[in-house]
Amino acid sequence: MTSARSPLLPDRHPQKDLFVCDIVDAVPKGDMASMEHPVFTLSTKPDMKPRRYQNGDNSIEVSPSRYGLATVHDRDVLIYCISQCMAALNEGRKVNRSMRFKAHDLLVATNRQTSGQGYQLLKDALRRLQGTQIETNIRQGGKEYFKVFGLIESAEIVRETRDGRMQDVEITLSDWVFDAIENNHVLTLNKQYFFLRKPLERRLYELARKHCGAQPKWKCGLELLRDKCGSGSTTKEFTAINFEDHRG
Repeated sequence: MTSARSPLLPDRHPQKDLFVCDIVDAVPKGDMASMEHPVFTLSTKPDMKPRRYQNGDNSIEVSPSRYGLATVHDRDVLIYCISQCMAALNEGRKVNRSMRFKAHDLLVATNRQTSGQGYQLLKDALRRLQGTQIETNIRQGGKEYFKVFGLIESAEIVRETRDGRMQDVEITLSDWVFDAIENNHVLTLNKQYFFLRKPLERRLYELARKHCGAQPKWKCGLELLRDKCGSGSTTKEFTAINFEDHRG
């Protein structure tokens, strides 16, 4: 005896459990771990060189995909996602690792160009963020990791205009980043951060913000500063660095 066939078609497009980013002028926030440690490359060209950073008991290994390592400017995407989540939590709203936002809103909030090239650069950033693999024992939100993961688990363009511009984007953050959100392991960034042109300038601001936020000064040796910045220069080169021409 066969069972009766349902008169209804199956739900071919079930609603995902999404957090929708819709808070205007959310205060920029960055996770503390990647503000202190060199997760992102300073290079403005495809960086295919794996790197390892060791400071005491803390270690981090970063490996590129075929698109290269995630860059300091790619970090804008994570800052936007973290900022939206923290603003929602402050309003008593529920958030989760998967979120949807308007590409245009992210570009405007992070002071990026909204031309066709701006959308293409955002696509490239999503590829690098998903493809860059990290292995670390650095604690994030009270947890210690001994596994390999990407900065984002996945990214999807939900809608795209005929001229190739994204409208809606869905991102699923890595556990590492989301743990920082859930445990409030984040710091507020000045909105002028997005006006800093050079990767090294942004990186130096992140380090200063992380270490000087609760104390009047922070001392750091030149070699350690170079390593924390993620620079591939020698100490002598780093000392005489030209911000205008630096490529990491």
